[in-house]
Order: sequence, then structure tokens, then C-alpha cells
Amino acid sequence: MNAQQAPAKQADRAALLDRLGNRSIVLVGLMGAGKTSIGRKVAAALGLPFVDSDHEIEDVSRMTIPELFEAYGEPEFRALEQRVIARILESGPKVLSTGGGAYMNEHTRAAIASQGVSVWLKADLDLLMERVAKKQHRPLLRDPDPRGVLRRLMDERYPVYALADMAVVTRDETKDVIAAEVIDAISRHMGLSGEVDE
Repeated sequence: MNAQQAPAKQADRAALLDRLGNRSIVLVGLMGAGKTSIGRKVAAALGLPFVDSDHEIEDVSRMTIPELFEAYGEPEFRALEQRVIARILESGPKVLSTGGGAYMNEHTRAAIASQGVSVWLKADLDLLMERVAKKQHRPLLRDPDPRGVLRRLMDERYPVYALADMAVVTRDETKDVIAAEVIDAISRHMGLSGEVDE
């Protein structure tokens, strides 16, 4: 970026933040879609705080997500998740990465719709499998057929994720490229045509 581009980029970023106001950018999608890694990049580019709802839940409960699932079951975990996300959204603009099942909760969806802008990071099955195979802490994938589980989750959740304000296809591309596409999509959604960059 040359010196002349920098002020324009700063102006674009300021315009986007102005339009965003007190709302947060909320990333939704399946495990492995890159919500946390892309979310961190988007937050850094826009100068906003980044919050991962799963990490917040673990901090609040002093338990890991798998431990919470084991101890209390999924319904109790989802109720806690709903409360934590609602609290995060009340505290001003930030970039929020949510757990894969969070957006399935209608109360959470309503909170996100009223206090945020939602972005679905949409990924295909092969990419998700490649990414989640590297991590052993996914409670929903403790199954002899993790690919089948992921396929069922896609069938069940993708129609709901499609209710998000916008979708950005995540793929085997650098985090910087996908983050820039997310910011670009938000800019267009907010009625701004200019791209925003660091």
C-alpha cells in the first residue's frame, strides 16, 4: 500500500465503524470454518476487540467445552452459551466468534440480529474434515463416523446459517484474504462500496 492509499483506507475503515455503531460483527458457521482465526484478523484490521464465545464460556464456568458437555449435557451448555453471548453483545462493538451450535438457538439469533451483523463462514465438507481432523477436543465428533456427523450437522445447520446477514465462502486460502472478503461483504451490506484494509 502506498502513502496515498493509506488515508483512503483509514477513511473507509472509519466509515464502516461509524455505520456499525454499537453493533458487533458476529461470525457463525460450523466447527473448522475458521471463525476464530478469521475473526482475529477482522478485529485487528478494524481496530475492534475480539471475543471467542467458547473461550468466554470456559472462563465463566472454569471448565472446558468438552467437560461442560460431559457434566451437564448439550441443552444446559446451550443455555449457558445463550446467556454468555447475550452479555457479550450488550458491551459494545467487537468481533465475536461463536460456537458452531450457537446460531441454532432462536434467542441467540434474535440477540445477534438486534445487536450485531452476522456473517456465515461457509465451508465445504472436505475442508471442514481436513481442519477438524487435527483437533481431538470436538465433543460432537466423538463418533466412529466423524464425516457422517459433520455431514448431518451441515444438513441441519446450513439452512439456519443461511439466515445470517451475509455469507462468505471460506476455502483453502490465506486468512488475510478471507478476512478482507468478510470486511468487504460487511462494507457492502452497510451500503459502503469501498474496501477496508489494515
